[in-house]
Amino acid sequence: MFDKILIANRGEIACRVIQTARSMGVRTVAVYSDADADALHVQQADEAIRLGPAPVAESYLRGDLIVQAALETGAQAIHPGYGFLSENPDFVEAVEAAGLTFIGPSAKAIRAMGLKDAAKALMEQARVPVVPGYHGENQDPASLSKKAEAIGYPVLIKAVAGGGGKGMRLVEGPKNFLENLSSAQAEARTAFGNPDVLIEKYIQSPRHIEVQIFGDGTDAVHLFERDCSLQRRHQKVIEEAPAPGMTDAMRQAMGDAAVRAAKAIGYSGAGTVEFIVDGSEGLRLDGFWFMEMNTRLQVEHPVTEAITGVDLVEWQLRVAAGEPLPARQQDLSINGHAFEARLYAEDVPAGFLPATGVIDYLSFPDDARIDSGVTAGSEISPWYDPMIAKVTVHGPDRASALRSLSAALDATQVAGTVTNVSFLRKLSREPGFVAGDVDTGLIAREEALLCAKDQPTSRDIAVAAATAADIGQGPLVGFSLWAPLQRDIVLAIDGDMQVARLTVHDDSRIDVQIGGEITTLTRRGSDWGMPAVRHGDRITVFGAQTLTFDVVDPLDRGGVVMGGDTVLAPMPGLVRDVAVAAGQAVSEGDRIAVLEAMKMEHVLRAPRDGIVASVSVATGDQVTAGALMVALEEAS
Repeated sequence: MFDKILIANRGEIACRVIQTARSMGVRTVAVYSDADADALHVQQADEAIRLGPAPVAESYLRGDLIVQAALETGAQAIHPGYGFLSENPDFVEAVEAAGLTFIGPSAKAIRAMGLKDAAKALMEQARVPVVPGYHGENQDPASLSKKAEAIGYPVLIKAVAGGGGKGMRLVEGPKNFLENLSSAQAEARTAFGNPDVLIEKYIQSPRHIEVQIFGDGTDAVHLFERDCSLQRRHQKVIEEAPAPGMTDAMRQAMGDAAVRAAKAIGYSGAGTVEFIVDGSEGLRLDGFWFMEMNTRLQVEHPVTEAITGVDLVEWQLRVAAGEPLPARQQDLSINGHAFEARLYAEDVPAGFLPATGVIDYLSFPDDARIDSGVTAGSEISPWYDPMIAKVTVHGPDRASALRSLSAALDATQVAGTVTNVSFLRKLSREPGFVAGDVDTGLIAREEALLCAKDQPTSRDIAVAAATAADIGQGPLVGFSLWAPLQRDIVLAIDGDMQVARLTVHDDSRIDVQIGGEITTLTRRGSDWGMPAVRHGDRITVFGAQTLTFDVVDPLDRGGVVMGGDTVLAPMPGLVRDVAVAAGQAVSEGDRIAVLEAMKMEHVLRAPRDGIVASVSVATGDQVTAGALMVALEEAS
């Protein structure tokens, strides 16, 4: 076994690897960018080495600096985590050329599966079913358009070097094919350095079911399946294991196919074979097809660990150190059911835009597994994925595990940045999901309900006002000679001002009047009926929904209200394209600009009909959140 390993990653996965390494007596080396100098993974590791500035191209993608750091610290092996260099065969070769061990598959295996078109051809040879589509080298737009028509709409455009939903577009018909092709190629070029795409038939009621495999270069086993069908924009939201409705015969067929895929490339380490499954008539043996293989540990691996009792990171270290597979297929079994929910800093009602900011307060339930790379005081920066944590629960069956997930999300409290926790709570209770009737289109179909902006109730406002008033405890609280003490608190949420008049009867009971409605609050321990926290000039209330209020100085209640005359940057990012010029007429919904943030492209569109009065940005500009990009005026 290794004495010391370097972890070529950041955030929760770096912390996850450190945890297992420490339990095995293996010392760890962290690497970090300037933006991560105080990050949790840096604090937890035995040593830490600076790589460079915040941009990934100057830090976490600098394989040469990572190898140098491993050599300088005496690390014997490098664990790549997921993302960044984890599926880069050139990096694997550089690691091995330096006399170090790469904790993962060979460069040859990664190359075999790295390009989706070549991987599908290889899978056909290994008798693994594949989706009908075009996987050729001709990338001429006109030719690809003809291929799409031959396959039959709807089709998926997918980056051949892609993953994580980047460089992927669903096209319903020929009218929008070329625009979507251009966008997918641009996103693929940015994310992977390769703009090539493939075209596949889109399955109408698709489920995303993947199989966890593990190999030692000669033999391989599978650790059963995960259902990752709850997605938005091809990004996983909640995963579960095992898949609802899975039969023994289907599980064996998919598991056998995944093992054949692993053996076909002499796979070593943890990997995942992803299948698209036709769920329109239940799970059928002739209704699943190979989609891609991820040659690394997956984000959602905790649900597999929960139902099998296997520490996949420990297996990774043992196999990389030369040990054989720790278990045979007949030794593995499923115990119960598990769910994982991905908690992100993102603004769901605004279209899941990534959010930034400092986490002022963070609390998780004790009875859930929490994988996180942040703590209270950590900053969610615009440079990296805005994940806060993965919340994983386990139960004896699906129904009980899902109830545990819902309870765990209810008890998850974050203040300081907007999150998707309310969305996750609603999703965990969505009737179709509760019934196990899942497919990749569920979130899109129920978007209006799942993504609706939380609206404060009178009790939410009352609790926020009481928390802002900071009423102490003691026999003289609320005492006045002639009448109960009264005080006004001014709050704002989403630009809406609320004046709350507090009447303090004593230290445990107050009345809060908002408009003509009075809410009576009784203190329970340290809160007024529901948890709340003050952080700076803001109050966050953790009730049925998480709401953040600004505490307003009553002498300064001005503000600016923006109409539909401007297009503002919704987040920090890089301007990839400006599609309009001053004096140009536009219609509502027209493409105005393309902003790249968090490795994703976001199309900004005209809020109304009008004339472009001015353009304040150019292609290649870096903009901050709220920056003016384009101003409109009325058509003459």
